[in-house]
Amino acid sequence: MRVLHTADWHFGRTLEGRSRLPEQEAFIDELAAIVRDQQIDLVLVAGDIYDSVNPPAAAEQLFYDALARLSDQGSRPVYVIAGNHDHPDRLAAAAPLALKLGVTLVGLPEARVYKSAIKRTGETAIVFALPYPSESRLRELLSDEAEEGLLRSAYSARVKHIVQEQARHYRKDTVNLLMSHLYVLGGKETESERPIQVGGAYTVDTEALTAGAQYVALGHLHRPQYIRSGTMIRYSGSPLAYSFSEAGQAKSVTILDIKPGSVPQVEEIFLSSGRPLVEWKAKGGLAEVHRWLDEGKDPTAWIDLEIHLQETMSLEQIHKLRQARDGFLHIRPVYPELQPEAMEPVSASRLPMDELFRRFYERQTGGAQPEPELVRLFLELLAEEDDAAV
Repeated sequence: MRVLHTADWHFGRTLEGRSRLPEQEAFIDELAAIVRDQQIDLVLVAGDIYDSVNPPAAAEQLFYDALARLSDQGSRPVYVIAGNHDHPDRLAAAAPLALKLGVTLVGLPEARVYKSAIKRTGETAIVFALPYPSESRLRELLSDEAEEGLLRSAYSARVKHIVQEQARHYRKDTVNLLMSHLYVLGGKETESERPIQVGGAYTVDTEALTAGAQYVALGHLHRPQYIRSGTMIRYSGSPLAYSFSEAGQAKSVTILDIKPGSVPQVEEIFLSSGRPLVEWKAKGGLAEVHRWLDEGKDPTAWIDLEIHLQETMSLEQIHKLRQARDGFLHIRPVYPELQPEAMEPVSASRLPMDELFRRFYERQTGGAQPEPELVRLFLELLAEEDDAAV
């Protein structure tokens, strides 16, 4: 059978206040096409469907539309679990309706496995779906001790016990799959996995997941990666780059060709639907930035711009850059360090207040000169403070 593994959609997430919904809609279009063209028999979605426990209505609508399309109105089984960003009860609230479309929504860890008969191949898949297993969602205290090492050991042992208990349902004549949303020791994280427990107490060893599954489908980390183990353990990664720590990462979904008793054959299908995140370092100043814009550099990207300048960048210049390209998220001027002779200490008592402010501003900005209006506003505020103190 052919299985597709994806995770960490984070519907509803923004980037510096910019909506990612159009990109997420394009991802679902692309994903639905992959599922159709690749003749996928079963879909695994390993958590973090939403970016918050209270997602916007548009994000929920996109999710439900995705379920209908991926399941092909009930002809293809789809399994979805809650991640740490999802509200488990809210995600599972539509489970009775979703089940009529062949979609299984699992919000909280539970002691059961799921079976799906695949008509195309005549095979059966057994899926143990383990949503984000925090202490609160497991409804138990893992350890009376607060020391991180002891907590981690207790947590890993508890997850291992849960997996072993459900692995008893695996059979030699079935395709045996485990799906979860957690951090496995050795995984490489990025800054966009906030504000999650990466590492620390909520970390499991690989041996906690190696109890009979042929493939372990994970969500939580946004970088696609395998975890070294005797069992095939893989994070599919997020479909979009959600922070500049992911700049340059190729985003993908994972497809398995798998049959009972065999090692899966894995294919990574790269995605084209998200806008890339890039970092520009313009050491040639504004002229270099405008040349890149004229050349059409990174036309669809979200851009973090670092621009080296000799003079203060005005608000008008910043506004013109944003008008020229809607992808500028950060515009960060960098000024050369002041010459050593300009840094000779002078007694503060011999300098007027406006000059003290200018020097403070230069130190804070790396050499920029404050606008006259800013100096005047500072002096006015200072005068108001003196009047209030009289």
